[in-house]
Amino acid sequence: MAVNSEREILDRVRGSMRGKGTGLALGIGDDCAIYRPRPGEELLFTTDLLIEDVHFRRATHSARDIGYKALARGLSDLAAMGASPRFCLFSLAVPAWADARFVGGVYRGLLDLSESTGCPLAGGDLARAEALTCDVVACGSAPRGKSLRRSGAKPGDSIWVSGRLGGSALGLATNRGRARRRHLHPEPRLALGQFLRNKATAAMDLSDGLSLDLARLCLESNVAAQIEAPPLYAGATLAQGLHGGEDYELLFTAPPSCRIPALHEGLELTRIGNVVAGRAGEVYLSGKRLDAAGYDHFKRHEQS
Repeated sequence: MAVNSEREILDRVRGSMRGKGTGLALGIGDDCAIYRPRPGEELLFTTDLLIEDVHFRRATHSARDIGYKALARGLSDLAAMGASPRFCLFSLAVPAWADARFVGGVYRGLLDLSESTGCPLAGGDLARAEALTCDVVACGSAPRGKSLRRSGAKPGDSIWVSGRLGGSALGLATNRGRARRRHLHPEPRLALGQFLRNKATAAMDLSDGLSLDLARLCLESNVAAQIEAPPLYAGATLAQGLHGGEDYELLFTAPPSCRIPALHEGLELTRIGNVVAGRAGEVYLSGKRLDAAGYDHFKRHEQS
């Protein structure tokens, strides 16, 4: 079925939405959305692109997978800073091959996650393009001054990760089993991020691989890190756990005086090392320098 008009698609999207987010005074239909923040909260914004043959392939991702993953990436950024979701904006550029059923599937995948996480779709844009491209802007909020950052880690802090690493890389490599779903449908760790607001000294999500993301956190905090092998997803290799992207678990640091539980709402939390004084950004695995070999868009490599 052909895409007949932008208006027709947007009317279908509006018709499939249920409810509004707290503070969202005006959503789809006008030139801008209107959001009324609560007293004492600060707003956090993030944006993420999802581009065909860069972040996903149609051979492995359904239309609903694409919409879900587009929003999941933005929600993971909010989780990393301890934010609660408030609303999202979604822009979609589709090639001529994309029919109304496909476009509807993309929106359905996004709305599934939007509804389950309390992050309503408040607007966006729809256009034609040579390659399928999505852009999500996600807005969250946190109590003023309580947002987590990458820059607060101190020597002596412990280093932690949530969940098990390498599952997305394994799913990308094998395209089967539970790991495939782990790759297609990452779970933004929103509840954990909010739990860590008064505990962690620094945090970020693991989108590009532990080796690269930990180096980034250390650079922002002007520290170095010493770690041991992280907990691995069943079947994943150490290389996938260290360098594989798109796990969307949380990496965080905490002072020695802070008690971090082994589980938070059923999610494993594992101490993998310590923050140390040293050259900013350097990471050592079992005493040996670990190269930051995670995914970087501006290096020449295979798609991840």
